[in-house]
Amino acid sequence: MRDANWGHSTNVVYQFCWQSLHASILLPSHGRFVGASSSPFSEYKRRPGDRVGLNWRIPSINGKRAIRHVIYDTNWWKSFTHARLAVAMGDRGCLSIFGDRSEQHRLFAEQVTAEYFVKTEGRGRTVDEWKARPEQPDNHWLDCLVGCAVGASMQGALLFGTDSQAVNRRERVSFSDLQRKKRKR
Repeated sequence: MRDANWGHSTNVVYQFCWQSLHASILLPSHGRFVGASSSPFSEYKRRPGDRVGLNWRIPSINGKRAIRHVIYDTNWWKSFTHARLAVAMGDRGCLSIFGDRSEQHRLFAEQVTAEYFVKTEGRGRTVDEWKARPEQPDNHWLDCLVGCAVGASMQGALLFGTDSQAVNRRERVSFSDLQRKKRKR
């Protein structure tokens, strides 16, 4: 995944993903703010060709940018990632950083904590809405960490307790199986 939501770099990211030797596995990504008053990803109406997962989706492609891309709920994934950082070392679901010298990770920690959440209610649900801290504008490593979590989910990684929220996967069917079924009708 490559972040395609950052200013004027959107077209550059799309072009890079399209022209890369690894184009078959690279996806531009778009984090979407899904607030309490917004429709949650779970209410998304799936269309033919869409791939849908836990608060992310890869819509079928058509139109101006004919390249697959992923869209994900940034509020949900930032809350998920920060919850992993709050889990005690060694416990299930813990996200830990190597070593024991805090100065090695100071910049990372500053960027991962460059945003804070505000619990917001609307449309019968409560959502953590993430906002940038004015004194700490750089959050690139937070975006990268969240993107890694989304990418892991796209590859099938599940964390105990979130598996019930995951969208059921459809079983893969080969073309020959489809033809066989059609002949039986």
